[in-house]
Amino acid sequence: MPRQPIELNLDLEHLSILDEHGVLDTALEPDISTEMLHKLHRTMLLTRRFDERLLNLQRQGRIGTFPPVKGHEAAHLGAAAHLRPTDWMVPSFREQAALIWRGASLEQMVVYNNGFNEGGRVPQDARTLPIAVPVGSQVLHAVGLAWAANYRGTDEVVMTFFGDGATSEGDFHEAMNFAAVYQLPVVFVCQNNHWAISIPVHKQTRTPTLAQKALAYGMPGIQVDGNDLLSVYVAAGEAVDRARSGGGPTLIECVTYRLIMHTTADDPKKYRSTEEEQAWFARDPLPRFQNYLKDKGLLGDDDLVEIEAEIETQIQQAVDKAEAWMGQPHDPLQMFEHLYDDPPPELKQQRRELADELDAAGKGAAHG
Repeated sequence: MPRQPIELNLDLEHLSILDEHGVLDTALEPDISTEMLHKLHRTMLLTRRFDERLLNLQRQGRIGTFPPVKGHEAAHLGAAAHLRPTDWMVPSFREQAALIWRGASLEQMVVYNNGFNEGGRVPQDARTLPIAVPVGSQVLHAVGLAWAANYRGTDEVVMTFFGDGATSEGDFHEAMNFAAVYQLPVVFVCQNNHWAISIPVHKQTRTPTLAQKALAYGMPGIQVDGNDLLSVYVAAGEAVDRARSGGGPTLIECVTYRLIMHTTADDPKKYRSTEEEQAWFARDPLPRFQNYLKDKGLLGDDDLVEIEAEIETQIQQAVDKAEAWMGQPHDPLQMFEHLYDDPPPELKQQRRELADELDAAGKGAAHG
């Protein structure tokens, strides 16, 4: 028998609505309320200024190593803006903007980045999982939550964030396949910032896009300009609506760039050029969105001065509150809390051993 072609539905799009030159495709412009636009902008600006303050604190030795978010804000907010309080968000370790949008406090982030496990505590009624540092591990947790929502017949949606490097992990492929087979309500948001620490994306995959990996698993995929909040907002809105209505999962590839280091222990000048960085600074999502609001008459220079002053005060109050809390005595055994409902036996054993050591050293009062 002769070879027969197999017909495949392999449609894939790249979406860009507002480019770095300020050119707006009005036919694709989403209908976003003025209130929502202001909230998105304030959260984006707050995230940027807080990120800058955290970097200063780290350089002063007042917090530990942390991953700056500068350049990723549009990818976070355009996606997370569609989540309801009853939905789940499953972050990796660089989603500060989405965490702030979902209600995480600034002082909590300062505490977390200074090594206190209490900073990773999730409020009982919150539906945001803790930060996940192991690359790609959290996508499986997201699919588990989506499986539970599907099993219970709720309309909950799960959104998980990860980087381009995570697409080389087996966890990612297992999660994608399981989600597609069972048509689970999960939105995979890949932040392709071109570098998995020092490994460029072309050494992670031979495919020209990461979005096309969705097609191999039988789910919709789309590539968007991750520095354009409007593009991310449209793509994420479609994906969330699809998931909520029983249409299954979606992979969104946000093409973006981390404008500074991977973490404060990293020196990007060792592996990428100044020319590359300058080209991406010209695509910075913050001034792009601010200019969009100014063109619509929704943001003026006086407004910006006022917002900046409010944010500076808010950040300073958070830092003061966090440092006052960290200056108090704390129980070291708290490091075993906030993660497991029922800790595994080996963790219980470690807790007992540390408690015994603290008692022997005369420091047992804090936990006794």
